[in-house]
Amino acid sequence: MKKPKIIGFIPARLESRRFPSKVLYKFKGKPLLFHVYDMLNRSKMIDHLYVATDNDRIISACEEFKVEVVQTSKKHKCGTDRIGEAVKQVSADIVINIQADNFGFKAAILDRLIGKFISDKVDYATIAHRINNDKALFDSNLVKVIMHKNSNALWFSRYPLPYLNQVKRGTAYKRFPFLGHIGIYFFTRRGLGQFCRWSRGVYEKEESLEQLRILENNEKMRVYLTKSQPVSVDVKEDLKKLKRLYK
Repeated sequence: MKKPKIIGFIPARLESRRFPSKVLYKFKGKPLLFHVYDMLNRSKMIDHLYVATDNDRIISACEEFKVEVVQTSKKHKCGTDRIGEAVKQVSADIVINIQADNFGFKAAILDRLIGKFISDKVDYATIAHRINNDKALFDSNLVKVIMHKNSNALWFSRYPLPYLNQVKRGTAYKRFPFLGHIGIYFFTRRGLGQFCRWSRGVYEKEESLEQLRILENNEKMRVYLTKSQPVSVDVKEDLKKLKRLYK
């Protein structure tokens, strides 16, 4: 069987309120964005990896670091909508949305999951890992996911799912196999086009979680489990977390 053409996009913007211009912050001589790009550009399954952005500063930085970039409009409310515009400029059968704060996520792991996505023949998929401490469980920056026994997502929330009665902080994560979401999305080209035609849903807006648009439209999203736990940088203090990854 002929391998489908697979395109990866890292949507990038500068409007981070907690860490302004985060993706261009220099860490060990390179903008943060490019540490993610460099690691995942080693993928053997992805045919081309692009940055998708509406910002001239990011475009200039991409040119400086020899990174392929696709310019989009400024109208988009989420990264997947931005990619929906960007993919019109390239040929692709499968499109992967890789959020720009997945530090330490290895290309080999991504390749294995791409293979599962192809064999599963679904339109939408994402990734999750087991939460192993209460700090992460109650951190609204780490999105939680629950899934059906068939491995399709039931729901995503910034609040711990499911809610547990009579649980003490410090041990809650031991009471249930809580799952944390990893911000990487797999789409068939058809699935991505459908996503971009849907209006933003009520829950998507309230939680600020674009993947809820899929569930709100009664579509299925496969969840792949991994032991990998990428580091997310949400505020400047989080840069300390990167020291163990980039020594």
